[in-house]
Amino acid sequence: MLIIGIAGGTGSGKSTVARSVIDRLGSGKVTFISQDNYYKDHSYLSMPEREAINYDHPFAFDNELLIEHLVLLKNGQSANAPVYDFTVHARSITETVELKPNNIVILEGLHVLSDEKLRDQLDIKVFVDTDPDVRILRRVLRDIEERGRTIQSIHQQYLATVKPMHEAFIEPSKKYADLIIPEGGQNEVGIQLLSVLTEKYLTGDRTWGDA
Repeated sequence: MLIIGIAGGTGSGKSTVARSVIDRLGSGKVTFISQDNYYKDHSYLSMPEREAINYDHPFAFDNELLIEHLVLLKNGQSANAPVYDFTVHARSITETVELKPNNIVILEGLHVLSDEKLRDQLDIKVFVDTDPDVRILRRVLRDIEERGRTIQSIHQQYLATVKPMHEAFIEPSKKYADLIIPEGGQNEVGIQLLSVLTEKYLTGDRTWGDA
């Protein structure tokens, strides 16, 4: 099993890169995991208390559970990933996502490279590096259209947590990457390179340097 970790700032194009690689390889060969589903559950808190949490800090994620699930997959066992509902800042109590063992696992998320124990589970570490102006515009659109946020709340959160946490944790994690893909889904060469590396692994070829 090959585990690929794709990290990068909010709106950088991590998901687009992951989907592009999956499209090239075939969805049947890849198990996709979103770190977003592993936000810690805060359903026991009131809504105002949930809204006050810093969701951009690495500690906001339940990486212990995520690592546990990666180990299960490596051992040929399935796992049930939680589903996180961003509109209420809590995990779904009725829905999970079944993760099945596969040749390739792609893990995508903000802090995939920020946690040393999580990094140790990865075979290929990727960082998607996109201009901050592009990233914030993408985030604004996503949060309004998909998460029911107001422009005022997005602005406040960006200044209070998103930007500081990016500078403190996400950007520094770029040094751990094996491959940096500038401009995310717009970088066809970077996506093609990652796809070729992965395809070589699927065929049993481990000569990465000849990709």
